[in-house]
Amino acid sequence: MKRICFFSSIFLTAILLSGCDYFSAGNIQNVGMLTEGSIDDEGWVDKGYQGLLNIGDTYEVDVFYEENVRTEQQTREAVDEFVRDGVNLIFGHSSSYGPYFSELADDYPDVHFVYFNGGYMDENVTSLNFNSHAVGFFAGMVAGRMTEADKVGIIAAYEWQPEIEGFFEGVHYENPQAEIEIDFLNNWQDDGRAAEIYHTMKENGTDVFYPTGDSFSRSIIEQAEEDGLYAIGYIVDQSDIDERTVLTSTRQHVDQLYETVAEEFDNGSLNGSIITYDLEDEVISLGEFSPDVPQDFQEKLNEELEKYKQTGLLPNER
Repeated sequence: MKRICFFSSIFLTAILLSGCDYFSAGNIQNVGMLTEGSIDDEGWVDKGYQGLLNIGDTYEVDVFYEENVRTEQQTREAVDEFVRDGVNLIFGHSSSYGPYFSELADDYPDVHFVYFNGGYMDENVTSLNFNSHAVGFFAGMVAGRMTEADKVGIIAAYEWQPEIEGFFEGVHYENPQAEIEIDFLNNWQDDGRAAEIYHTMKENGTDVFYPTGDSFSRSIIEQAEEDGLYAIGYIVDQSDIDERTVLTSTRQHVDQLYETVAEEFDNGSLNGSIITYDLEDEVISLGEFSPDVPQDFQEKLNEELEKYKQTGLLPNER
């Protein structure tokens, strides 16, 4: 288990005498995060890790994280250790932690458990859900506009990802002639299998790709850059790979959401519930547009985004 200490210089003498210790700041004592993968994935887990670090810095508390926690037993063992280290706010950085946290909630009534994209809740269990259907739709519009071969490929981790259906609809709304090929890995990290799917799609003429995974999202975009093709980024703005290749990105500002949740917990307003966030909540957004995307289309898309935020209706619903 990894532990990171945060402290200000005013407490330096105390730290030197007592070692790494946590500071009470309202309700927050220490904070922990469980992940299924590595914090170095440069995507979903990395964003959560950045949010964790920001919380530690803001509240001058210790933060802990444990990687590769996938089973109920591993989750229980990690939570036990967190609690022994004074943690009372725990983030499970995946939907898989919902049922585990639901089972653990009664055993740790003074700990608040937070996880993502699930339907489990309790008095001290909160589910944070990203409604990414709409942002997927708008990214799909970009892909439909920019494909020259009228062939778009989705390389997805799981079938349940809400961006995928939205993306599919957006491509067809903008370009009814486009063919959409989709394949699922049932894995967030399988770069090798994702590469195989990419090459098969490329051979079939696909010229715009949407890889919705953790590590393999970046590797697929890097391959598309090398091949002179286009891609849509996932979770973070991936235009840093190549601003022309990445037409836009479907972003989830999970680091910002971590900080919001920590603030609510610290002031006593975080209740066990299922909370859903969409584009109007500013924790989901499109990334920067590639300079290859025509300016008039960018303006059209921005107008459609604003209309959606105001009405909750996508272009195909109005």
